[in-house]
Amino acid sequence: MIALTASSLLTPLERIDNPVVLVEDRSIARVGPREGVSIPSGVRILEFGDAVLAPGLVDIHIHGGAGHDIMEANPEALPCVERLLFRHGITSYLPTTITAPVDATLSSLERLADAIEREGDQHERARPAGIHLEGPFLSHARRGVHPPENLLEPTVAMFNRFWDASRGHVKMITIAPEVNGALEVIREAAKRGVLVSLGHSDAGFEIAKAGVDAGARHATHTFNAMRPMAHRNPGILELVLSDDRISADIIVDGFHVDPSVVKLFMRAKTAERAVLITDALAATGMPEGKYRLGAMEFEVKDGKCTSGGTIAGSVLTMDQAVRNVMKFTGFDFQQALRTATLNPARAAGLPGQRGRLEAGAAADLVVFNHRQEVVRTIVGGRGI
Repeated sequence: MIALTASSLLTPLERIDNPVVLVEDRSIARVGPREGVSIPSGVRILEFGDAVLAPGLVDIHIHGGAGHDIMEANPEALPCVERLLFRHGITSYLPTTITAPVDATLSSLERLADAIEREGDQHERARPAGIHLEGPFLSHARRGVHPPENLLEPTVAMFNRFWDASRGHVKMITIAPEVNGALEVIREAAKRGVLVSLGHSDAGFEIAKAGVDAGARHATHTFNAMRPMAHRNPGILELVLSDDRISADIIVDGFHVDPSVVKLFMRAKTAERAVLITDALAATGMPEGKYRLGAMEFEVKDGKCTSGGTIAGSVLTMDQAVRNVMKFTGFDFQQALRTATLNPARAAGLPGQRGRLEAGAAADLVVFNHRQEVVRTIVGGRGI
């Protein structure tokens, strides 16, 4: 058993001053204020002074980093990405596919399933907690940079092929509800416990609502690859912002969504249903230049990723996203932290009480300094 102490702790629902966290067998045994937690004799105490203890960050939409794409066959790709995520406070993530030929997607899903099931000493790496299937069931009108030749009409039969290749590890799927066959797939995926997310969609309000009625419970990179707002002819965006049945994620890098609109989004979804994502690409953590996302080439210049003039993912890190949302919206650290920990973990149904610090939860923690910068990351109690 090890005891961790700091100036304060965010669960993130509760703030505890002068806290103690007891870690045993890779799990949290107890959390509470110092005066209320008895530290057994002989236990090693790890003191973090005036720092803040927080749950490990969770990213449910990420394509790569450190020069690698998560769909690469290269066995070194995922470890490189995971080490980068770890340095920025992420302990759990959903590796996210991009629309590709079916055989390439199936092969990627098999490799990602292997990584999820693999046990090993990963205390300096984020852990894949499931797979986010972004495409191929997207709208041609709002496909973004997803290659049009690989988009497919959704069918339960094709979804089953992806599901079987992932060995049931698909935790999230992005789908356009207006595409023929989408509602049937939404119902089937939701029945299996998959987080169905509406995105890359040109849907009107009623068909988007039908998607939610069928079981969709989330929205993907809100405002981007979505039919724009029209106050006399509402569409998917108005549904996403107004329907309290669903959570929604957003890329807060200052490029994808203007800061004033981020503030509007946070007021609509609140700290309870807003989720931060990075949508990070292989170029994250790398010098500016040209990189690849699947078969597509993109360029990073002045911090912005584009392909053929279209914005294409980001080089955002999750700790920076937390700081940005505080700057853009006036959220305090506790509110911003919730959108990068508890909310994404809860939305995706991640196991092990991830995204929170409480007895029984996995010992996934981040130590932040007073500038909300990552000082240390702990995954499953390893490395302490």
